Amino acid sequence: MLPATADLVLSATGAQSIDSSTVVQSLWSGYGQIVRLALNGGSDDSVILKHIKLPDTSNHPRGWNTDLSHQRKVRSYRVEAQWYQHYAARCDNHCVVPNCLAVESHENETMLVLSDLDAAGYNVRKNRVDIQDLFACLDWLASFHATFLNDDAVGLWECGSYWHLDTRPDELAALDDVALRQAAPLIDQKLRECQHQTLVHGDAKLANFCFRPTDIEVANSQRVAGVDFQYVGRGCGMKDVAYLIGSCLNEDQCEAMESQLLDHYFSELIKRVAHKIRSVNTAALEDEWRELYPFAWADFHRFIKGWSPGHWKINSYSEKLTADVISKLRP
Repeated sequence: MLPATADLVLSATGAQSIDSSTVVQSLWSGYGQIVRLALNGGSDDSVILKHIKLPDTSNHPRGWNTDLSHQRKVRSYRVEAQWYQHYAARCDNHCVVPNCLAVESHENETMLVLSDLDAAGYNVRKNRVDIQDLFACLDWLASFHATFLNDDAVGLWECGSYWHLDTRPDELAALDDVALRQAAPLIDQKLRECQHQTLVHGDAKLANFCFRPTDIEVANSQRVAGVDFQYVGRGCGMKDVAYLIGSCLNEDQCEAMESQLLDHYFSELIKRVAHKIRSVNTAALEDEWRELYPFAWADFHRFIKGWSPGHWKINSYSEKLTADVISKLRP
């Protein structure tokens, strides 16, 4: 570790030394790494260093290593730094996120020093979930969306989510579903013009949620915490909900559990909004977002069909919802 990096960590934490470092994961396409640092002294036994170092050339696993892709990633890390510096502290114990201890940026690199969620008890990662796990993630999203309802998103993505249409022209051009390609701008417009806007996480897949062990219960605290805020920005909350459900369930489960999952999410959302912003008409909010759920699903389906035509998320449930959306958009 470079002395300047070590100095940043020690200054942010008040620790006397860094005893060890362990790589947690490499960042997408070789843009840096996430490291857990064990500390000696100070208030934290460990912290997370997210070290973004922009490469000269990218190595995208699916071949999308264009300049547009590179510039999208560059902006995403700037957005994430902005998020941690100016927004993260507004998240309460119903939508837990890492505490931001320090941010430092240079021409081609950014360093985020964050609290260690593992040390805070969120040390379980899952690649499959039961219904209670999914409810916990939906609770987190509901609280997150309520917290930032009607936010202006200064410094974040104007349209949140990593697949939003303006940043994905290559994938749209590669889409061989003509009807969906033609409908894509109208689907995007429908979502962007909805009355009730919030901040969306923008990449709310299962891998970006950290769980508490099921045998540990803490009063008034969520069972999950959220990470990875590169694509946070304004949008309809259904974008996060649809993406989460699609990342956890197969097509049969999506169809069978749709009503149950949406009912749970909206029950929590209305409770959180009523607590935080009493002037909001929660019935109108729910009506609008329920109607937009299939549009949010079709919006992501447009991206995935152009990006990776053989992806497992392209299934009969997605095709059905998307076909229904396209039929509604026809004059």
